[in-house]
Amino acid sequence: MIKERKFLLSIISISVIVAISCNGNRGEAENQSTVIHPEWVKSAVIYEVNVRQFSPEGTFRAFENHIPRLDDLGVDILWFMPIHPIGEKERKGELGSYYSVKDYKGVNPEFGTLEDFKRVVESAHSAGMKVIIDWVANHTSRDAVWLNSNPEWYVMDTITNSPLAPFDWSDVAKLDFSNIEVREAMLDAMKYWVTEGKVDGFRCDVASEVPVDFWEYAVKELKKINPDLFMLAEAESPVLQINAFNMYYGWHFHHIKNKIAKGDYGLDSLRSYMKRGYSRFPSNTIPMFFTSNHDENSWNGTEFDRLGYHTEQMAVLTFLMPGMPLLYNGQEAGFNRKLEFFVKDSIDWVENSAYTTFYKKLISFKKSNSVLDVPSKGIFIELINDKSDSIYSFQRSYGKNSIVAIFNFGSEKSDVTIEGIEKGKYFEMNINEIIDIESKYTISIPPYGYVVYYK
Repeated sequence: MIKERKFLLSIISISVIVAISCNGNRGEAENQSTVIHPEWVKSAVIYEVNVRQFSPEGTFRAFENHIPRLDDLGVDILWFMPIHPIGEKERKGELGSYYSVKDYKGVNPEFGTLEDFKRVVESAHSAGMKVIIDWVANHTSRDAVWLNSNPEWYVMDTITNSPLAPFDWSDVAKLDFSNIEVREAMLDAMKYWVTEGKVDGFRCDVASEVPVDFWEYAVKELKKINPDLFMLAEAESPVLQINAFNMYYGWHFHHIKNKIAKGDYGLDSLRSYMKRGYSRFPSNTIPMFFTSNHDENSWNGTEFDRLGYHTEQMAVLTFLMPGMPLLYNGQEAGFNRKLEFFVKDSIDWVENSAYTTFYKKLISFKKSNSVLDVPSKGIFIELINDKSDSIYSFQRSYGKNSIVAIFNFGSEKSDVTIEGIEKGKYFEMNINEIIDIESKYTISIPPYGYVVYYK
């Protein structure tokens, strides 16, 4: 512990210098990160679990019954929103926010017991899935066990002389990472869930609000326990990806999709992202793409609300981009309603939904085409077309595997000519029909439609 404490002191002393010299971003990202990805991530699909709203019971045991279905769907990684006890002081709504953590080593009794959670992890592992849990390192609840035992661990508001509530989150208290003991206790709690809970990693809430050097040291120590630890940053910051995180949120791309669907942006915004959006990050890191998640669903509406007629094609695009796709619980059933965040509000599950078939096919397509593996390899080329205002087309190639994707974002049918395709015999994704394609290819695509070829 003394050796660890000395190390932590040294990295705190240089962290301010790093932040000033790099303005919080170390400039352009290095070409490669030092992070080594587990083999199992390469064709993985991640699935977010909102335990409270997942079932009428809202428990781990009720969720466990869905594991065979999710396994059949093709899900690889289960990400559980925070599973810890929720604070009661200044609680929001009847049940409070998952992100107001009262005890990092505890389990929310609303969901069940520690043994219930461990059983879910064991069932997921038996099905070949990995489990990561949401980790809220930036702040605790305002009645957390740490606040009672160690009030000096918190950033204090000099006016009110009470713990600072970051942003407009009145139900939480910000931790002070300049305090060595905070870092030690936080790492200890994370180690607990890797050893006792057998989790495979963490989705780290507002990761950019926590010092980078803490994450880097924590990951190094946690990988001594589990070398295949997987870390997802709820952030879009290159500096976090260099030595700590495997994957980051593709927020920028997500907002572009929303604005294209609303008509606020043209396709040049998408082209610009493809040319420049990735270049800020290490080439071997992984972006996570999505059309929904818990924040988007509860605060900004469902994918149907935001994307409208573009919903299906945008989902396809997230699976074909160089990155890992996310599904938020209920999407595979076409669930079309905002979920309440602070009260009980269950998902309405529909059996044999057309969206189940849609996502199952998309997941299968991703897994059967190595060009879609992560971290991204091979070549990405935007294909020239004669309807650039409404058509976006590209080809991805790696080894002998290649895909061609053509999207019509317009409201009318388009007869479009594509140039630059690697000619050959391709299969069409939806009908599995062989198509002989020349380098100059003409096709008719319906409004809001798409076509995907592969060989």
